[in-house]
Amino acid sequence: MSNRWWTFPIVLALSVALAGVMLVAFAAAIIYPGLPSLESLTDYQPKIPLRVYSAEGKLIAEFGEERRALVRIGDVPQPMIQAILAAEDERFYQHSGVDYVGVARAALSNFISGGVRQGASTITMQVARNFFLSKERTLARKFNEVLLAFKIESNLSKDQILELYINQIYLGQRTYGFAAAAQTYFGKPLAELTLAESAMLAGLPKAPSRYNPIANFKRAKIRQQYVLRRMRELQMVSEEEFKAADQQAIAVKKEVNEYPVHAEHFAEMVRKILYDRYQEDTYARGLRVYTTLRTSHQEVAYAATRYGVMEYDRRHGYRGPEGYVELSNKPSEEALEDALQETTDSDDIYAAVVAEASPRLVRAYRRGGEWVDIKDEGLKFAARLLGEKVSPGQRIRRGAIIRVQRDEKGRWQITQLPAVEASFVSMDPRDGAVRALVGGFDFGRNQYNHITQALRQPGSSFKPFIYSAALEKGFTVATVINDAPLTFTAAQTGSEPWEPKNFDGKFEGPMRLRTALAKSKNLVSVRILQAISPQYAQDYIARFGFDPKLHPPYLTMALGAGNATPLQMVAAYAVFANGGYRVAPYFIERVEDAKGNVLMAAQPAAAGAGAERVIDARNAFIMTTIMRDVMRTGTGARALKLGRNDLAGKTGTTNEFVDAWFCGYVPGLVSLAWIGFDSPHTLGRNETGAQAALPMWMAYMGAVLDGVPEQPIAPPAGVVAYHVNPDTGLRVADAQAGLVDYFYQEFPPPARETLIGGVVGGERPEEVRNQLF
Repeated sequence: MSNRWWTFPIVLALSVALAGVMLVAFAAAIIYPGLPSLESLTDYQPKIPLRVYSAEGKLIAEFGEERRALVRIGDVPQPMIQAILAAEDERFYQHSGVDYVGVARAALSNFISGGVRQGASTITMQVARNFFLSKERTLARKFNEVLLAFKIESNLSKDQILELYINQIYLGQRTYGFAAAAQTYFGKPLAELTLAESAMLAGLPKAPSRYNPIANFKRAKIRQQYVLRRMRELQMVSEEEFKAADQQAIAVKKEVNEYPVHAEHFAEMVRKILYDRYQEDTYARGLRVYTTLRTSHQEVAYAATRYGVMEYDRRHGYRGPEGYVELSNKPSEEALEDALQETTDSDDIYAAVVAEASPRLVRAYRRGGEWVDIKDEGLKFAARLLGEKVSPGQRIRRGAIIRVQRDEKGRWQITQLPAVEASFVSMDPRDGAVRALVGGFDFGRNQYNHITQALRQPGSSFKPFIYSAALEKGFTVATVINDAPLTFTAAQTGSEPWEPKNFDGKFEGPMRLRTALAKSKNLVSVRILQAISPQYAQDYIARFGFDPKLHPPYLTMALGAGNATPLQMVAAYAVFANGGYRVAPYFIERVEDAKGNVLMAAQPAAAGAGAERVIDARNAFIMTTIMRDVMRTGTGARALKLGRNDLAGKTGTTNEFVDAWFCGYVPGLVSLAWIGFDSPHTLGRNETGAQAALPMWMAYMGAVLDGVPEQPIAPPAGVVAYHVNPDTGLRVADAQAGLVDYFYQEFPPPARETLIGGVVGGERPEEVRNQLF
């Protein structure tokens, strides 16, 4: 009887177990045929973002919901594979999809700890979940996951499964796959990762947000140490390798969108072009765009623009803290981080909250746990707002939100985000290839592209086009025009009565046309436009790509009172630089699909090879010689510091110093700098093109032309040289009594003086001969 009593429970238990197994088997038999096809695994086509590359093939931007970079299993370094297996599935190459040993170990661990401390999902199960299932925690989903794991294991090799996992797993920061994560977190390819870095990445799949080294390095370090210990326990690394990796200092990228250069406005131009053509497919089909941008040029242009803006900003004084927050006597790091929550850094200009402040020392907290001490030279810019005598609403005091930046010696200094904007662009005048483009001070603050979108008055930088028109009307470099006062009625100007003045308020009397442009004489420019007629000039400037409607045919056109974008201006100056051809700016060389097939390729019309000739080669040559004088003796003479004789260009300053420009070139490169406020108002007294814009241009050209030989230009056919009197512009026989200058063969300088109104000259076409000034 007693034996029967023990037998019954055993039989019952076995019956229940058998029934359970049969039930599971039946459920599997029913569900298995309906499991998803593995086609998405065998023909893996992940969403690959649009990638934008420089002319040298360097990645400068990518657009898409997911950051990805596919890698073959054979290209994954062994330490990376070992770290993944140690962290996620040490028996991956032994089990058949479900690790029963791991399940038992996890169950025991969870029972002992009294909670769910360990999971038992294998890499194969994670692949099944990531590709086919939701993340809901239900028994049905887990059962399907197990069945899918068996199906995957029976159809794919272990290496194929591991490759899918390595490419598909989510690792935070919109990043999928370990190859993309290596770039996101460490800025390097997978093959260059150290053991320490590999272990840190391998720790991410468990909880990408929690162990994100950018957001929380301490947690990421703890997780990395766990992975390294597991590798040591599994004898994947030696004790020496373990200790070295544990102690290695890891440099995590602070900015997720960090690329070799800042080219955000440029990349956005590329994105718009591609989106117009491919719509939403732009962000998923792995398009690769190779552009004309040169990283060395872009890097210098970006730095020059930022430097020029910050120098302008410092000239106009410190405006005060951005705001204030309440801080306790001993604020926690969390409270300090909260104080900076609404702020964003601008490259190397960081937000900081002041903990203590005096005229001798400001101590501030910067996001990420760094304390900054500012003293001595670093306080000078903001010195007037330090001290108890300053009103609390302006003073740098405890709780003030300020900006800090390191100076050239690495010392911290107080600075501020500028209110002014600036832009820079350069291109190859021979075919229109854009080499650098900075659309604004900081794309994160202002996505408006000042190069392509900002219609601004070009001021005196527009004068060369008026002078070029005058050469076609019979004026020469030696034509003498009177720099004297003028007054015009509202009917003549198209708006209101006008009495133009020179920048310095002085008049120098008669002078040669060459000298007038070099000195940017307003009155001479107006007289020239009056002579050739505003209507003729309006038609003529269309040759350079300007929209005539934006440059009304009034005398104010002589001083650049119309509107043009910086891109239009740099393309127009390219006509002078390339000898008279109009080339269209372009910035995309070719577009390839994910397999390398070329979908689009640029076919630029180059100067002398398909581009339309829009001005006489002689005109371009003579204008270049005049603008070289601008750089030697005129408003651009500051550029003499560059020590080159092949620079040509023109400053531009609008009325009331609202816009400041500099446009200049050498035969192989034309570039432009602009600075101004988005809501147009004065930059301040004496903030001219030479003062505010030219330094940016010089910084760029000085760097990119370093080591490049000077490029002299030869007079084209039909240009003749004569000696002229520098005061009268008349031809002289004695070489020692005059200067050499260049003329159209049909318009030589006169040998005798004839006065026509305010113009001194000899025989000229009717348009010039009959003008009265």
